[in-house]
Amino acid sequence: MDRIIVPFEGDGAGAGGLAWGQQQVWAAMVEIGSSLAMGGVVPVTDGRTVADFAEELRYHMSRHAAMRTLLRTADDGTVTQEVFDSGEAVLHVLDAEDDPGAAAAALAAEWRDRVFDYEHEWPLRMAVVRHAGVPTHVVALMAHVAADLGGVQVMMRDLATRATHPATQPLDLWRLQQEPSMRRHTAASMRYWEAHLRAVPARRFAGPVDRGEPRYLRTVWSSPAMHLAAEALSARLGADPAWVLLAAFASGLHRVTGATPLVAQAIIGNRFRPGLADVVSPLTQTGLCVLDVAGVPAEEAVARARTASMSTSKYAYYDPAALLALIDAVEHDRGERLELGCFYNDRRTASRPAGGDPPPDAIRAALPASRVLEEVPMRFFNEQLMVNVDDVRDTIQMTVEADTHRVSRDDLHALLAEMESFVVSTALSPAPA
Repeated sequence: MDRIIVPFEGDGAGAGGLAWGQQQVWAAMVEIGSSLAMGGVVPVTDGRTVADFAEELRYHMSRHAAMRTLLRTADDGTVTQEVFDSGEAVLHVLDAEDDPGAAAAALAAEWRDRVFDYEHEWPLRMAVVRHAGVPTHVVALMAHVAADLGGVQVMMRDLATRATHPATQPLDLWRLQQEPSMRRHTAASMRYWEAHLRAVPARRFAGPVDRGEPRYLRTVWSSPAMHLAAEALSARLGADPAWVLLAAFASGLHRVTGATPLVAQAIIGNRFRPGLADVVSPLTQTGLCVLDVAGVPAEEAVARARTASMSTSKYAYYDPAALLALIDAVEHDRGERLELGCFYNDRRTASRPAGGDPPPDAIRAALPASRVLEEVPMRFFNEQLMVNVDDVRDTIQMTVEADTHRVSRDDLHALLAEMESFVVSTALSPAPA
């Protein structure tokens, strides 16, 4: 590949600790041994040139301090960050003779597998793939410690408008989180977590049991009928579809495993908080969702999901070190280890308020389209179960990752079927008086 050197300059140079969201992402990256790189391949269809992409890279590096940041590790293992006010980035240019799409995909896969050199390499890798001298694809991957999905969306929006207005940068966020008001916020969050952690059952799943299945499994499943039914049920109840899906998860897991209440760590974006909407830095943290829907009507389950969702989000912004200390203390007092390896992540990028009300015949007609799109073993998975609601239009697509020693392949499939059944059957049933 050819290399084009792209100089840049920006504001906000300095050094400091990792912000709360960065700390949680960094801990996951270290545990998994991966940069959890975000991004991939995008076809070039608008005639942009290599020079255009060089300017885009320059803009990102200059605009967003997160892209000009390197990590530093002290002798005691403490990780800090250093932001630079100038430097040079590299735009790679790859000329593909035959299949530029395949070449771009191969480069993206290589970059995704190669861990970033956090102390010497900027957290954004970018390349242009050409065929016959014409750009056909752009490849961009970013280390997760620099941004989350919301941050990437901010970057794309700013690029489209070439925004120049001031924005909160990661070091600004870190300084803010040192203030007394944020310590009080952490204390309130820990009181919420502690009340639940001292009361909930310690274990989520039976086992471990080796059933001869691949140890770690990823299943991608799609249900257009569940999407239509969720819209219909949301319209009937005046509820956000997100509450419907959360209730379906709690109900489905109870039916399959018998566990109650649902105890899951939900991934919360935190961009709804004042001043955080435009920050390019990881803001996602885990909130504790405790939801008991056993033996209650579906409509009541959705109402409970609303309350649980709001509490989960409210107390999902805190100093991660405080949570680790709390878990250690509660486990010591209880004399048992708390299993908190069940995760739920509704990663659709926008709330979908109730609006449409699809007719029952449309829901029934869509049921045969429910199917597994992909099922593949994973090399590693550091939790027990993670249910992701993907951001795909006109269907409910879920990517479910499981440790099959705790959640078997059959139970995973049964969970998806039960979630669909909860939503579809409720939407097709007459509304209660």
